[in-house]
Amino acid sequence: MEKENITLLTEFVLTGLKYQPQWQIPLFLVFLVVYLITAVGNLGLTALIWNDSQLHIPMYLFLGSLALVDTSISSTVTPKMLVNFFIKSKTISLSECMVQFFSFTVSATTECFLLASMAYDRYVAICNPLLYPVIMTNRLCMRLLVSSFVGGVLHAFIHIGFLFRLTFCSYNTIHNFYCDIMPLFKLSCTDPFINILMVFIFSGSIQVFTILIVLISYTLVLLTILKKKSVQGIRKAFSTCGAHLLSVSLYYGPLLFMYIRPGSTQSDDHDMMDSLFYTVIIPLLNPIIYSLRNKKVIDSLMKILKRNI
Repeated sequence: MEKENITLLTEFVLTGLKYQPQWQIPLFLVFLVVYLITAVGNLGLTALIWNDSQLHIPMYLFLGSLALVDTSISSTVTPKMLVNFFIKSKTISLSECMVQFFSFTVSATTECFLLASMAYDRYVAICNPLLYPVIMTNRLCMRLLVSSFVGGVLHAFIHIGFLFRLTFCSYNTIHNFYCDIMPLFKLSCTDPFINILMVFIFSGSIQVFTILIVLISYTLVLLTILKKKSVQGIRKAFSTCGAHLLSVSLYYGPLLFMYIRPGSTQSDDHDMMDSLFYTVIIPLLNPIIYSLRNKKVIDSLMKILKRNI
């Protein structure tokens, strides 16, 4: 009888970032500018690669896809956060919560696979330059791209499927600025042990697998670079791989702390800062990291600007 009287929750409250009232407008403007720069930068980079036939090679096709995924991650999270700066009822329905989490999981997982594919591409280009056109064909590139997105969708469906076994019946406050899976586990009236185990197994396996590909690829790249006697060749190789290594380091750090720590006692505020870093800051930095250090991208952009002036 007691169980029958339990009211299941259909919406949650997002606490968002903690700030003093006087910081409301400045923070809104900062995140609005960051979001606009992120969207314009990433979509602009994708359009640039799409429109320039000289950039239709694996390295830039991966880069364009990464920019598209970064736009998706930012657009999944930031607009809702911006709206919540000015409304008192910071609620999100259960269905909206599921959609937001699904979209984020697809994008974040796809990015992991893309970063691994990009590392493999650089390994082949530097360690087997003569065989590069034979090994890394556009056909293989498209297969890797499709596999990355399919892997992201399947991973998201697994966690969404297991989320439906949970019930929420009492406390409905999510200590975050978007609907992530770990805060939902804390609110569940059903034991989330199986869900946590699935996150540890699937998210952990994907991250460890893709990180290993990156580490192995760049270890072989480093060994190859050290064997070169040409200073110019070494500089070119480091320049090509440096941006990718920086992006990988920034991206995987917070994800590892967030999703491969079963039973973690890390505070909600610390989790929120990790979330802010890889949902807002990384998508902003990636087009800057890759574009400003890439001569072909800069040259292509200059051509378009001169054509339109």
